Amino acid sequence: MKTTEPTSVLAQPLRPPSLGRAALLFGLFLLGAVVGAAGALIQAAWFPLGLLLALAGEIGLCAGGALAVRSRAGAVAPAAGWMIAVILLTASRPEGDFVFASDGGSYVFLLGGMAAAVMCATLAPTRQPDGVGGRLRK
Repeated sequence: MKTTEPTSVLAQPLRPPSLGRAALLFGLFLLGAVVGAAGALIQAAWFPLGLLLALAGEIGLCAGGALAVRSRAGAVAPAAGWMIAVILLTASRPEGDFVFASDGGSYVFLLGGMAAAVMCATLAPTRQPDGVGGRLRK
């Protein structure tokens, strides 16, 4: 006789994301790139407050994305867009132009933004398994 007990989320096969969820994650990725580029410009323009505003924008986007998607992917998508935009902006051009100066504010923006993205992805809400308790039966 076969019983139908609820299986763990980890034991279920992987399903591709729905089209709406994939579009939402791609939108968050693009928004993360925009926030990264805007933060790179504003953090040096208004040094103490611009740096705080740039980091607060990234934290708000990553935390909001995690809450909107209800998973860690919602925090990772804007963080990846932010990271790619910021890494591309750190490269100097052949003319000698660059976006980031070699001062402490730029390093705080780069390292603080990475740390904020990791914290938002770590603290993101995750799906809980269905069932009465989380303990295994003996």
